[in-house]
Amino acid sequence: MNILAMVIAVILFLLGIAGTVLPVLPGVILVYAGMIVYGLLTGFESLGVDFFVLQGAATALLLGIDFVAASVGAKKFQASKRAIIGAFAGALVGIFTLGPLGILVGPFAGAVIVELFVGKNAQQALQSGFGTVVGNIGGAAIKILGEIAMIIYFFTQI
Repeated sequence: MNILAMVIAVILFLLGIAGTVLPVLPGVILVYAGMIVYGLLTGFESLGVDFFVLQGAATALLLGIDFVAASVGAKKFQASKRAIIGAFAGALVGIFTLGPLGILVGPFAGAVIVELFVGKNAQQALQSGFGTVVGNIGGAAIKILGEIAMIIYFFTQI
């Protein structure tokens, strides 16, 4: 049973890391799910409540990074609050219309369109769009590092 549990956990870990880059998969949630499945299949013999509380907190923190990263990137490039909302809307539209490419194109286009709509010039709008892309890439990098840290901690505890 431990081998099956480990195989399932590792598959979920890999899918989770892929999901950080491909928004079709719920990244860090899959990583955490891999740990929970492992615990369930092994009767929680090596992973206790403290482990799952800590990993749950890490999961929540990493989920929050998505919302903060694009916003921080956009603000660094002087985007308006409306552009940040446009970037979020663009991300949703981009994911469903362009697949993985929509992760970058959607927020960029959403921010640029909103900035142009509220009267900013093309250069300012493009700068805001670029900021959302920088923020998203930075957020994804932080999330991947966090997920790797969670996985390493998992392997040190089993």
